[in-house]
Amino acid sequence: MQNPKGLSDLLSRTGNKLSALKTRSLERSRVLEQVRAALPARLALNVASAGIDTGRLTIGVVGAVWASRLRYLTEILRKRVGSSLGITLQSVRIRVVPPPSKGTDHAPPGD
Repeated sequence: MQNPKGLSDLLSRTGNKLSALKTRSLERSRVLEQVRAALPARLALNVASAGIDTGRLTIGVVGAVWASRLRYLTEILRKRVGSSLGITLQSVRIRVVPPPSKGTDHAPPGD
């Protein structure tokens, strides 16, 4: 029987699936941070996820009202986030996603 390995040992190996997952997670966190920084505070609180795939920025928000408001800012977001990350973004897609687990506060939709 082999000795069990700690999670940090598994993540520290190069070339495995866990390393790729960790890298992708860190990239998405960085993109999410840049998206939130480019938005007004109330709207930023309701952005649950963000990622970039082949020149498209996809943003997940926790409700249709917030998605609608965010759609007015897609061109500004495309430019600001692309510039801050040093890449060219061709498009922005807005998705309504389920809210994160309880305990995370989001602003109600009435400004």
